[in-house]
Amino acid sequence: MSAATESRPAAIQRAPRPRRRRFAAWFRDTGWRHLVGWVTAAFALLPLVYVLSAALSPTGTLVSSGGLFRTVGLDNFQALFSDPQKPFARWFLNTLVIGLVTSAATVFLGALAAYSFSRMRFKGRRMGLLSLLLLQMFPQMLGVVAIFLLLSGISDIIPALGLGSQLGLIMVYLGGALGVNTYLMYGFFNTVPQSLDEAARIDGAGHFQIFFTIILRLVTPILAIVGLLTFITTTGEFMIASIVLNDPDSQTLAVGLYSFVGDNQSRTWGVFSAGAVLAAVPVMALFLFLQRYISSGLVAGAVKG
Repeated sequence: MSAATESRPAAIQRAPRPRRRRFAAWFRDTGWRHLVGWVTAAFALLPLVYVLSAALSPTGTLVSSGGLFRTVGLDNFQALFSDPQKPFARWFLNTLVIGLVTSAATVFLGALAAYSFSRMRFKGRRMGLLSLLLLQMFPQMLGVVAIFLLLSGISDIIPALGLGSQLGLIMVYLGGALGVNTYLMYGFFNTVPQSLDEAARIDGAGHFQIFFTIILRLVTPILAIVGLLTFITTTGEFMIASIVLNDPDSQTLAVGLYSFVGDNQSRTWGVFSAGAVLAAVPVMALFLFLQRYISSGLVAGAVKG
């Protein structure tokens, strides 16, 4: 060893190369997370890819001996809009109208209830919150018979709110507007400092001005979340919509698409798959539009109750 090497400080001598990390150690620390993520993604995407392949298959069947996307065509989409007895475009428009109106009204009513529970103190407040949460434990389909009889009786007095009316269906949906949505909004409203309300009251503002000019602007994320969840639930609801809407021109996508596969003698799975693909477009568009609110809305709403 030379004298220059012996005189070199230990701090600047070349450090030994770190040993390459073994695969087992990497898999134990982080690798298994990647595996779980890939498996979950495949589990979620496979049905979507299968339905898209069936929608583009000219054979009109779900099972194809040639595999996925071996034959591609738009025949099913053309047949979807060419049957006058099954007005798909009308169903699509009805679904958008019912979903958007129900979502907007649910958000507004839920926000009013959440503001009352969060900012006001009155007798029965805690019991009211627990009652709203308890009622949501019973599915709405348990009241199908009662809903049918109620709307049947209303049809004789106010036909616009009875059976076969889209407005009547919206009113039924709004009957369950309060509940989990109000409880979720209530948790988010509690994260807004009440000092803002007190400062506004000093300036002479009332509850109306505080709610519409201050609170609603600060709780936009949770309003977007509730609106999105309500829209998804409304557009995919089948049981109540199939009972209330008996006219093909007033039906929603969930009810109308069932007519393509409801008859054992004339099931057209390819056309049904094409309709299912198009029915997912509004939900995806609304989800992408409100995506920036999803994380903050759900997390902040669960921080403080």
